[in-house]
Amino acid sequence: MELSKFRISSIEELDEVARVFLLRYPKPGIFLLNAEMGAGKTTFVKAVCKSLGIDNASSPTFSLVNHYENEKFSIYHFDLYRLKNIEEALDFGFEEYLEKEAYIFIEWPELILPLLPAHFSEINIQEEAGVREISF
Repeated sequence: MELSKFRISSIEELDEVARVFLLRYPKPGIFLLNAEMGAGKTTFVKAVCKSLGIDNASSPTFSLVNHYENEKFSIYHFDLYRLKNIEEALDFGFEEYLEKEAYIFIEWPELILPLLPAHFSEINIQEEAGVREISF
């Protein structure tokens, strides 16, 4: 599948990117968010949730995972920035989430790569001078 790439300079443009993302991925899966701190990982997930009719999405920085639902899908949004090792992920049951039929978004996935199934997709976000390039 060819990579979809977007260059956006305002948050309002993110709604269209989220719409295209859901057209490309109409079924749940595992999505790794690759970006530097502050590049817009959580903002992207919020836009996808909004496109799915979920308006209360927020950052899971302190809870590690947030769970959202609409009438069709469950969404799990992980922020693993604070994890020190893979054992911490195992302790809170990370592997059990991977078995769910849901959209699973994972920020800072580096530590848990060995736990992932063979099939996952990546979302890359780069920010420079107020312009974000998003590819998936």
